[in-house]
Amino acid sequence: MTGEAVSSEPREAMEAELVEGGRFARIVTRRRSSGSPRTVTVGFVPEPDGSILVAARSPDAAWAADLVAEARAEVTVGDRVWPVEAEPLDRPEAARTVRELILRYGTPAESLGAGHAFRLRRAGTG
Repeated sequence: MTGEAVSSEPREAMEAELVEGGRFARIVTRRRSSGSPRTVTVGFVPEPDGSILVAARSPDAAWAADLVAEARAEVTVGDRVWPVEAEPLDRPEAARTVRELILRYGTPAESLGAGHAFRLRRAGTG
């Protein structure tokens, strides 16, 4: 090992395929400190009203803290891109979101939901 940084290109390509296929969502937030964009790929639960539910694995997840500080973001799923407003979920709704994510993705429950959970609603429709 030479100490060089490992390329993230294969991971980014895989995430892009998951988003393009509509299985995962790409969220672009604004960093709290600088206002520069931060991109994360996450699992989601689609809701009948067109919103999606997401949950952070960690209470320290930077993207979730960005959404707490600034609720506006952009979401991409498949070939659709739209502006959203993040609404923090109360405890029962956050628990439902985690349950649905586990059912949809088979995600281990050990860490999922330790952080914030949100409803991402198309901006201007709430």
